[in-house]
Amino acid sequence: MNEDAAEPYTERARCWRGRGIDFIPLETEDAEMVQHWRSDPVAAHETGVWPGSLYALRERIERHLDDDTRDDFLVLLPDGTPIGLVALHDQQLAEGTAEAVLMLAPEHRGNGYGVAALDALVDLAFGELPLHRVEAFTHTDNAAALSVLAAAGFVREGVRRSSCLHRGRRYDNAVLSLIRQEWDALERPRSWEL
Repeated sequence: MNEDAAEPYTERARCWRGRGIDFIPLETEDAEMVQHWRSDPVAAHETGVWPGSLYALRERIERHLDDDTRDDFLVLLPDGTPIGLVALHDQQLAEGTAEAVLMLAPEHRGNGYGVAALDALVDLAFGELPLHRVEAFTHTDNAAALSVLAAAGFVREGVRRSSCLHRGRRYDNAVLSLIRQEWDALERPRSWEL
């Protein structure tokens, strides 16, 4: 990424950090970049989400800004380069539950950023929010995502059979979760210690 393209991200205030990454809140102006990431065939297959129109994505991000049951963040490198998106969706504070979502730009996969982003996200969920359980879903054949989730402490607890349709084929989704006691037992620095 050229220096001019990184400027808007270096100027926006970081709100959370992890090992070698920072979070900034997702804004409507980020839609084109997120659309590009979502249009990657691997990401589209692994998330089971058709990219749709840029207009629709902008509208969705705008609606999400007013939704107090979710927190969406861009993941940045220290130099301000945006490398992905991480979120806590469907936060049910009374129940203490939420869903973790992660998507990295294709060129930044396989470098440990996914684990760092999930670690930081669950530190936010359990260290700052009154959550007890964070869950995640991915195709049962998505070895990369399953590996990242396991490295971040998530435990595979079941399968939602034939729960996703993509390219004319049904896929099973693995159900994984991390609960507060498991997070407490993780032996790693927390985000606020970095």
